Amino acid sequence: MSAEPVVAHPLNGADIAQAPPRTALHVVKPQTGTDLAAAEQAAAAFLVALGVDLDTESLAATPARMARAYAEMCSPRPFDLTTFPNDAKYDELIIARSLPVQSVCEHHLLPFVGVAHVGYLPGERILGLSKLARVVELFARRPQVQERLTQQVADWLQDQLAPRGVGVVVEAEHLCMTVRGVQAPGATTVTSALHGQLRSDAASRAEFFTLIATHDKAHP
Repeated sequence: MSAEPVVAHPLNGADIAQAPPRTALHVVKPQTGTDLAAAEQAAAAFLVALGVDLDTESLAATPARMARAYAEMCSPRPFDLTTFPNDAKYDELIIARSLPVQSVCEHHLLPFVGVAHVGYLPGERILGLSKLARVVELFARRPQVQERLTQQVADWLQDQLAPRGVGVVVEAEHLCMTVRGVQAPGATTVTSALHGQLRSDAASRAEFFTLIATHDKAHP
């Protein structure tokens, strides 16, 4: 799913909240020492234990592919957190909608996929638009639960960007729920996290959720 354009509203006359200046951050994934060879051996043992015959042409390379796939799903890409001075004095919501979410349920190691809507009320600085998707990926590419992922994205943006408010909504389908267990295909889980004015001010909170609801009606 591709991200939609950011929605930005012009100045409405309110004073911009003061916040300390922020410098660019170099965000690098933790060096956990991924061992693909060991992962491949473990994948082969796991499949054999499940009764899968790996002595066929189509399955012989499956453990290696499986190891690479999980390494990719658990490895966020490094990026620079680029911010800019809020010279135009925007003081209304900026929302990036339908940012792709691809993660792995930490309980079953099955994928969950969906979208995130991330918005903030800027203070002294605004964020490079692509970085909202990068921040979502930073916390999604690891064994996760959706509730924690949503909160981590909101907390991190509030801490690093110092906006007047942050809102994050994640909607995802969990394979651990749709292909096993209860087997409820099409079921989705929605989680939200709010900070600052988007949590404390009813009008700002309502505007944030209204913009997302309007988007959902236009994109069934």
